Amino acid sequence: MNKYLINRLLVAIPTLIAISLVIFTILALAPGDPMGEFALNPSITAEVRENIKKSLGLDQPIHIRYIKWVIAFVRGDMGYSFTSRSPVMNLILQRLPTTLWVVGAAYLIGAILAIPLGVISALKRHTVIDHVLTTLVFFGFSLPTFFTGLLFIIIFSIQLKWLPFIYNSTLQVKDWQSFIAQIQQSIMPISVLALWQTAMLMRFVRSEILENIHQDYVRTAYAKGLSKFVVIRRHILRNALIPVVTLIALDIPSVFTGALVTEKVFRVPGIGALLIDSIYKNDTPVVMAITFIYAILIVIFNLVADILYGFLDPRVKYTK
Repeated sequence: MNKYLINRLLVAIPTLIAISLVIFTILALAPGDPMGEFALNPSITAEVRENIKKSLGLDQPIHIRYIKWVIAFVRGDMGYSFTSRSPVMNLILQRLPTTLWVVGAAYLIGAILAIPLGVISALKRHTVIDHVLTTLVFFGFSLPTFFTGLLFIIIFSIQLKWLPFIYNSTLQVKDWQSFIAQIQQSIMPISVLALWQTAMLMRFVRSEILENIHQDYVRTAYAKGLSKFVVIRRHILRNALIPVVTLIALDIPSVFTGALVTEKVFRVPGIGALLIDSIYKNDTPVVMAITFIYAILIVIFNLVADILYGFLDPRVKYTK
């Protein structure tokens, strides 16, 4: 196991270097001028714009800028935003709690619901329960989140007037009343994301259960006199969850980047909204930081998924 981890970490380093090089090169050569906003301001002369460009390091060759950015990133310095002039780290940390609360809660609810519902749907195949769950999965996975979000707003905010449709980022939870207000404004964005996440994961769980339920090892387990619950929990589910674990592990980093569309629909001030705004404004330090952190999380959770294989299936051996 230790040798396997060391080898994977050694492979991860050049992988992340290659990813950082691709991200930096694409964003550096992308059309758009981060100094474009100053060009519309008549009070800022060309000389002042040139000085600002030098202070941001935009006058240096691309390879020098890349090396400086990598060294600073390793030290924990992600640079400064071109538009707000604030440290990129501070901008991300300001948005991270909201993203983890909304997107993280939705992902957790989706994972908790998808596994038992997928098992029930597979065990009750071709029954009314299976047809109902499959239909809900079809609608949940097919409808885009922006449509579901607008539908929720029309029903629960405009028609019924139960829930606010705009997320209040200035709300601070200090007492029971503010806590209830926080829950109310979070219900719709969390529900929209949880619906889509449940539908996506449940498809895979149901498919994997159906694939394993008629295997020879399942018949052997029943022949030994084991109960149906034990067979499902200790044999079928453990084998069926191996590809699902991969899907979940590789999807967890998306919690960090937020839900781009849903955050825009409900005005949730998360990292997804920050990323979209930064792309529109050509704020490359913010875009580079978010995308590279996402790449790092992908590499880390890919390794976590491989490690979890050994706990789910003892036959998996970590050899060189």
